Amino acid sequence: MKVLLTGAAGFIGFHLAKSLISYGYDVVGLDNINDYYDTNLKKNRLNILNSIGMSFVKGDLSNTELVNSIFNNTKLDYVIHLAAQAGVRYSIDNPFEYISSNIVGFQNIIEGCRIKGVKHFLYASSSSVYGLNTKIPFSENDVTDSPASLYAATKKSNELVAFTYSHLYGLPSTGLRFFTVYGPWGRPDMAYYKFVKNIINGDYINVFGNGKMYRDFTYIDDVVNAILKLIPVIPKIQGLGSVQTEIYNIGNKKPHSLEYFIETIEAKLNMTAKKIYKDIQSGDVFSTAADNKKLKKITGDLKYTDLKTGISNFVDWYKDYYL
Repeated sequence: MKVLLTGAAGFIGFHLAKSLISYGYDVVGLDNINDYYDTNLKKNRLNILNSIGMSFVKGDLSNTELVNSIFNNTKLDYVIHLAAQAGVRYSIDNPFEYISSNIVGFQNIIEGCRIKGVKHFLYASSSSVYGLNTKIPFSENDVTDSPASLYAATKKSNELVAFTYSHLYGLPSTGLRFFTVYGPWGRPDMAYYKFVKNIINGDYINVFGNGKMYRDFTYIDDVVNAILKLIPVIPKIQGLGSVQTEIYNIGNKKPHSLEYFIETIEAKLNMTAKKIYKDIQSGDVFSTAADNKKLKKITGDLKYTDLKTGISNFVDWYKDYYL
């Protein structure tokens, strides 16, 4: 089975590509290696993937001609679209980056899937689509009409376009609402990465929301396991418009406070963080938690990595990689 995996040099893409290859999938990776964060980290991930047999195309999603050439020259069974401009706060100052990648790029990919008739289109959404919702835990059935950031709005747009393409063209699609994914080879712009770096270096860390914010931290291996189980699960024809589309929360339903999260890192490092407490940032939400009952019906009881184990694994990797 041949898979096009966009964002292959990214955090989730890297881990997923390794697993796909180990399961016998023929993987074509697409990534533009942009400089949103350290490109050396992306290149090192890519070197590992190239060494185990992934085919790689460097290019931008918004380049319609490039994307069309990939679909025209490659017989694809599945497309897993993870590439996007990430980051809630970055979207406040750089809105056009999100329109280019998350809207135009998404459109190029889903149009290629339509024209070539791929078996199943899976794409990254985000827990951010729940926006200003206050009901916890978040359910896939919740209304998501109040995004708190442009990033969230682009992800909601992706879900709507996928629904429309299923209704109009019969394209089976599955949206993956990821909840605060963390782990080895992660993104340096994420809070946990910055915390470990700054604590080790003796620098201050910014603790937003005065440490009282809650997040459903989800370990990378658990995310990959869920995606692998969902790839062959083609959505059934259902509901309004006879669509073949589904959306799943990918989270473990065990949110922790930011304060506890930092304490877990401190315990692993055997160091005390120097903290600066600040109010919640613009675009952020106070709490996230995934209702994962829908995913459980499809995948069965997935084992979720506890926070202490996940943080321990990340810190061990960080020290090995940087120190």
